Amino acid sequence: MFLTVILSIIGVLILLLIALSFYFYRVAVARVSKSFLNNDPGLKLNPNIKIDLDEERKWWSEQPFQYWEQTSGDGLKLKAYYLPAAKPTARTAILSHGYSGDASIMKSFAKLYHETYGMNVLLPDARGHGISEGRYIGFGWHERLDYLQWIQLVLDRFGPQSEIILHGVSMGGATVMMTSGEKLPKQVKCIIEDCGYTSVMDELSYQLKRLYHLPPFPLLQATSLLTRIRAGYFFGEASAIKQVQKTEKPMLFIHGDKDTFVPSSMVYPLYESCKTSKQLLVVPDAGHGEAYLVDPESYKRELTAFLQKHMTGHEPGTA
Repeated sequence: MFLTVILSIIGVLILLLIALSFYFYRVAVARVSKSFLNNDPGLKLNPNIKIDLDEERKWWSEQPFQYWEQTSGDGLKLKAYYLPAAKPTARTAILSHGYSGDASIMKSFAKLYHETYGMNVLLPDARGHGISEGRYIGFGWHERLDYLQWIQLVLDRFGPQSEIILHGVSMGGATVMMTSGEKLPKQVKCIIEDCGYTSVMDELSYQLKRLYHLPPFPLLQATSLLTRIRAGYFFGEASAIKQVQKTEKPMLFIHGDKDTFVPSSMVYPLYESCKTSKQLLVVPDAGHGEAYLVDPESYKRELTAFLQKHMTGHEPGTA
């Protein structure tokens, strides 16, 4: 009798774990509405931002975007917005947006690179987002391979004289960091990551505690296994910090010191793990993804200096 009770309890706990892993997969990984983020205090807009967001939205709506498309290695139709520079240039900024958003949330950076730096701008919608196909979110891991293809597409269209930078925010920051550890062509001159996480396992463990007050084990491991079955990757392999350790490209690391969604503490081990030329900018009083919005002057000053150091044939900010 006692053994039967124990086995029954174990069976119930296993079924509960399976049910919770399916729930967490749907909440975190599946391509479904993430409306729960609307009331997340960690994403509440800072009242002290210095960028006019209405003006940025107006600028975006007026741009003559072209639409680029590629087929990913696993057969997804991925799409991107392309904005040619006002004057012919070999310089292209490839931008990477954050979790549950689309390319348009990078509008402020698109305007900065296009209007201030005079660059072409390519803004992909990540798989599982926007107008791109995909039924799951790769948290930057599968996306890193997609970005290798976007880079190659720029080279195919504009030739070997191209100069390319990668700039990502939040999940986009993790995406460009994960891309950084791959074999990149010499035309990729530098990488800017803004408030990316150290790894998918670290970020989801943090969110599980923050939102649900649950320990990561064993739920995260069970959900990781389900993600491997459904989406083709384990959370543990999707590590920005391991990729940054391998990169050969110069990197600029940016974070807001009031970020509680991707905690600002994550930027320091990322920065320390990078063995190439690197810079670090931590913006006071900026929450998640707000570094540029809160202190655009410091952001532009550091970014301009970084581009001037690592790109050739132009002076960023004087276009």
